Amino acid sequence: MEKKKDQLSTPIIHLKGVGPKTAVLLEGKGIKTIEDLFWFLPVRYMDRSVIKTIGELTEGERASIVARVVASRSLYFRHSRKKAYEAVVDDETDSISIKWFQWVGEYLKQICKKGNLLMLSGEITKFGDRFQMVHPEIHILGDENEAEDRKTIAPIYSEIDGLKQGTLRTLMKRAFEDYGICIESVVPESIEEHHKLVPLYEAFMKIHFPDKDDLKYADIEGSGIQGYLHRLIFEEYFLFQLALLIKKEEVKKDRGIRFKPAGACYRKFKANLPFKLTYAQERVIKEIENDMGQGVPMNRLLQGDVGSGKTVCAVIASLIAVDNNYQVALMAPTEILAEQHYLTMHKYFDEMGISLAFLRGNMGSDRKRILEGIKNGKTRVVIGTHAIIQEDVVFKRLGLIIIDEQHRFGVIQRKRLKEKISVECETDSTPDALVMTATPIPRTLSMVIYGDLDVSIIDEMPKDRQKIRTKALQDKDKAAVYKMVEDELKKGRQAYVVCPLIEESDKIDLLNAKEMAAYLQTSVFPSYRVGLLHGRMKPEEKEGIMARFKGREVDVLVCTTVIEVGIDVPNATVIIIENAERFGLSQLHQLRGRVGRGQYPSKCVLISSAKRTAPAVKRLRAMEETTDGFIIAEEDMKLRGPGDMLGVRQAGLPDFRVGDIVRDVNIMIQARKIAGETMLEMTDDDLDRVQEKAKERWKGISCLSDVA
Repeated sequence: MEKKKDQLSTPIIHLKGVGPKTAVLLEGKGIKTIEDLFWFLPVRYMDRSVIKTIGELTEGERASIVARVVASRSLYFRHSRKKAYEAVVDDETDSISIKWFQWVGEYLKQICKKGNLLMLSGEITKFGDRFQMVHPEIHILGDENEAEDRKTIAPIYSEIDGLKQGTLRTLMKRAFEDYGICIESVVPESIEEHHKLVPLYEAFMKIHFPDKDDLKYADIEGSGIQGYLHRLIFEEYFLFQLALLIKKEEVKKDRGIRFKPAGACYRKFKANLPFKLTYAQERVIKEIENDMGQGVPMNRLLQGDVGSGKTVCAVIASLIAVDNNYQVALMAPTEILAEQHYLTMHKYFDEMGISLAFLRGNMGSDRKRILEGIKNGKTRVVIGTHAIIQEDVVFKRLGLIIIDEQHRFGVIQRKRLKEKISVECETDSTPDALVMTATPIPRTLSMVIYGDLDVSIIDEMPKDRQKIRTKALQDKDKAAVYKMVEDELKKGRQAYVVCPLIEESDKIDLLNAKEMAAYLQTSVFPSYRVGLLHGRMKPEEKEGIMARFKGREVDVLVCTTVIEVGIDVPNATVIIIENAERFGLSQLHQLRGRVGRGQYPSKCVLISSAKRTAPAVKRLRAMEETTDGFIIAEEDMKLRGPGDMLGVRQAGLPDFRVGDIVRDVNIMIQARKIAGETMLEMTDDDLDRVQEKAKERWKGISCLSDVA
């Protein structure tokens, strides 16, 4: 009887041979449905097509033998109170010990009766001067000829405590027999044929039950097992990218605001700019202007390295909205970054008579006045942290949302901002959204996290931006480093010293900011003013120390990574990063971006301990060799992986069952291209099915939910 296609979602307990106990064991490995079982791929294979004699065995190999039991016995280990079982088998060339430390029962004693002919497959190890197999796969044979029937390629799956490999293979065969017909690709047949893609059912079948040729040609790219794995990776990537493209098209169906560009404030701002925009900034501004002039909501990601001039682009987008009588909300992840945006925009907007407000958590009586201005529309631009999405903040006519360092926000925060707007504003149009990040993101990762957004990249630095010389040194070089800092201080410049901890830790032997500040003030720079900044300080304390540092009342600022983004002190020309081996490349690059912001040449010194690891040395060397944030981001992702690089929870990074977005970058690019072609050929029902499948597969992923 033909089975319905949706039966792949059948709970695993309904598979014949899976009882409640086995179901719990499988679910512990993430196998909850029949489809999950198909995606539980072998980690390696055992070639049982070649049977060796015991005399031919070598230590460390995996092999199959046929031999007779000559002796067997139960073992008991007094110190651990555990039982084991041992059999000795012989094949005329030699003998070998076979041991089991689990599942010791009567069935083993029956199989290992003296004289029984066994086929055994497993890893060859040594105990003393004798070869042994521990927990081999075992089959009792009637005669020598029966071994020929068992000469197969056996898949080996990731260990599941309480389940034998043979049991897993039996369940997999049963799943294919009962549900294999349900395996259906989201890739249309015409696309499969055009791009010569192996049918999905065949790819699954060949990976779980390969023949000798599938392994023989696996080293040739696109052939054998590798070719079938490529097909499964493509299936996942294709589904994901197609869902993103569908969402991107759906956003365009929303009613947007058709902003008219080049209004009075916009023209005045551009005419009075004290510097010339780079070609990259001009290109990005044109892209933003074009988006805002359409009748559909803008959904654009703006990427740019530290100091590349993203803020100017955000100001121009804001002025387009203001000129059209709409409000702007700019949300940043930290108060320091939000205040930096406020101070930067304040000087531009005040000159044009545009009301601007900085909204934060604790504001006392000022908060009521600011909220009233937002509600009646007199406050045109609102800048703040998550305080913007609190219930008492009501916008009158919000037309543009700007989110900075967006991967630091949780999914719920972004969703709440969109929901507030749709409920409260006088217009039923969806506001434009400009998402900004100064954390360069590799192309592949950008395609995964921001695949539903249009992307603009500022890939050119302003001509007056200072180069930052970077040097990786060790603790023993500190005297020379402090001398260099003192030389800068004598010129009237300022310096940062970054420590990984706030206070001393019993568990980790790292420098902490509090002790470092005291040490530098008393023992190294007694003639200069040393300040301290860290995340546990109250907001007013942070603001006070930053104001004193920016006003040159503090010469050396000892701090934690709280300064990673949003700090702009042009007079600071040196940054020392202690225990630099503890930081990722992208974080080091962000910290380095705190200097080189003025007219003076700047330096970054990375100090590490002598115990640094080889990967740490590689990271520090990369920092010395380039200041290009995108090159650094690519290297960081290779060294640490995308999850550690951005933080999986905040970034909304999907988990792929087979694909690795670093290793399989070309498959991701191919899937994106073909997904774009496929959309044109799919019916509305097909597109709905893809969306539902993707949402079910990647629940909670920000780029697949309605929060862009």
